[in-house]
Amino acid sequence: MAEIPAWKDDFPISWVDDHYVTRREFTKSLVLISCAGFCANGALLAMSAVDRKQEAKKAEPRRIDGARDLPVGGSRVFDFPGSGNPCLLVRLEADRFVAFAQKCTHLGCPVLYRRESGKIECPCHQGFFSAEDGKVLSGPPPRPLARVELQRKGDELWATRILR
Repeated sequence: MAEIPAWKDDFPISWVDDHYVTRREFTKSLVLISCAGFCANGALLAMSAVDRKQEAKKAEPRRIDGARDLPVGGSRVFDFPGSGNPCLLVRLEADRFVAFAQKCTHLGCPVLYRRESGKIECPCHQGFFSAEDGKVLSGPPPRPLARVELQRKGDELWATRILR
């Protein structure tokens, strides 16, 4: 009588149940899981687009406090269209302000204005944006920063809407 190999004791396989999972069945399950993941991502993307449109419609103009006290080359953070949505205001010249959403378009890290270079920087992955228009200058960010439209009313500066 032949001796049973030692590996069969260490790794017992139920040969009766072996035919239940074929390569074809395994591949089918992988394809179904991949399709489900793809559909879930598509649904999340659609819901995000709908939320952005609703947010843009709801956005009411908001006065930016302390804009006149900001020195030339200075920056400050303000919330627009509501709390929890930080934006970055930069004073480029005495009468010229620009504002952008503070989230980097790469992974959502907060961006900072660097006066010495005149650029907006994402410190997480060294992405750089133009302080003039928010366009990507270098690094991994795929899109420019969302711009906040500003409007003057007398001596006050108001954020009116976000341009994506």
